[in-house]
Amino acid sequence: MSWQEVESKQPTVAKVLTNSIIRDRLAHAYLFEGKRGTGKKEVAYELAKSHFCQHRNGAEPCQQCAECKRITSGNHPDVHFIAPEGQSIKKGQVEHLQKEFTYRGVESKKKVYIIADAEQMTASAANSLLKFLEEPEGPTIAILLTEQPQRILNTVLSRSQVISFSPLPPGRFSEQLVNRGIAEPVAKVLAELTNDLREADEFCEDDWIVQARNLVIQLTGEVHERPHQVMFTLQDKWINLFKSKDEVNIGLDLILLWYRDILFVQLGETDQITYIDQANLLQKQALSSSRDKLTKQMTAILEAKRHLSANVNTQLLMEKLLLRLQEG
Repeated sequence: MSWQEVESKQPTVAKVLTNSIIRDRLAHAYLFEGKRGTGKKEVAYELAKSHFCQHRNGAEPCQQCAECKRITSGNHPDVHFIAPEGQSIKKGQVEHLQKEFTYRGVESKKKVYIIADAEQMTASAANSLLKFLEEPEGPTIAILLTEQPQRILNTVLSRSQVISFSPLPPGRFSEQLVNRGIAEPVAKVLAELTNDLREADEFCEDDWIVQARNLVIQLTGEVHERPHQVMFTLQDKWINLFKSKDEVNIGLDLILLWYRDILFVQLGETDQITYIDQANLLQKQALSSSRDKLTKQMTAILEAKRHLSANVNTQLLMEKLLLRLQEG
């Protein structure tokens, strides 16, 4: 990714950061907030390249020097990436960073720390991080990435420059995907799940997203017409396809999109539906569903997504959800 690419997707983000790079006025701490797939992590690494590159042109790193190549490969000794261990980022991980803060850079004084899913820091971890945010060691940059800025401690927020990433309109992103050879029905779904081409490509590996989409269509159809079959499909197909919590979360998003489509049909906004090749089935289910029942079903899906972030049994979570969808 180049700053030119960032500008095409996130013009405000690109303008703020490139101006700071050119003027040598980078903040010591940033909070990149925005939905999944908006490019927060990629921009963080691009910022790191601009910070270290010795041959950059304006804000644009050369991408060819040893500094750039090692950052691209994830092997730069002074660029550190921190992610949750299990369900959270623990105090010990941040304390390890604090020790690193006190050392000189391996090859320079510069250091960059990227903390993914920063909202998952425990309170003690976040409080430990405050020491660096208040007293940064030399030309060091901390970049916190989050989808839920409301869960970040106010003391951390107040010491960071917040950069907001906007989602690319699904229609535009869907067009990009179609131009890359992805079938339009699949592209429409992908555009609702992510704004990132790399992530979209990952979803398409081994036709995973195609299988996931087809399984959601089957499962929701059984909820409405063959309720006795639902649990068999869950056990026989769903558990084998949606293995990790991240995959289950995507599955829940796909189910939510289906019920949102039913609502669009009821409202007469058929041009807004995501499952564009299932209009007849959506119409049939819309006629047999009341607005009240549909609201309860969508609420049940959102509650399942919230519960998924806790340490729950995903099969049990899905069983409970499917029962609630049947009840309405």
